[in-house]
Amino acid sequence: MDEIRFPIGQFEPNLNPTDEDRSYVISQIPNITLTLKSLVENLTPDQLQIPYRPNGWTIQQIVHHLADNDMNAYLRFKRALTEFEPLGNSYREDLWAELIDYKEIPVEESILLLEVLHRRLLILLNGLAPDEFNRGLRTQVLGTITLDTALQRFVWHNQHHISQIKSLMDSEGWL
Repeated sequence: MDEIRFPIGQFEPNLNPTDEDRSYVISQIPNITLTLKSLVENLTPDQLQIPYRPNGWTIQQIVHHLADNDMNAYLRFKRALTEFEPLGNSYREDLWAELIDYKEIPVEESILLLEVLHRRLLILLNGLAPDEFNRGLRTQVLGTITLDTALQRFVWHNQHHISQIKSLMDSEGWL
């Protein structure tokens, strides 16, 4: 089950990234929405309602979750840049996935939201001095982390969920 739930493995941060490592991570952000859009654009409404694993989220829930998660991550980044080690509050992802907006809003709207949000995040990230990536953020899951680690987790999280969608589509013969 872990292979299905974590098709790219668990998150493993690079605790001492170089400037080149960081640039590589940042360069992956624009591909997130491009990949997501290309995966789901031809799926039927019924296909969007299929969970990626038994008792897992549907493709539609995953797409909306990515938008919610990335909005939260963006705000955590900004808080870490303007406050001393702020607490990055978590939220009940499982309950958010059951709210009416996850059922009623087309996935295209969350993808559009991700596109705009990622453009803003890229401007923010590309404007930071290297030492600013050492600023801290406290999380309930990971403890205190740097923005470097938060950035890596941001990209990993998106790739993790995109891989779940790809795995389902591959197993169903949709790819």
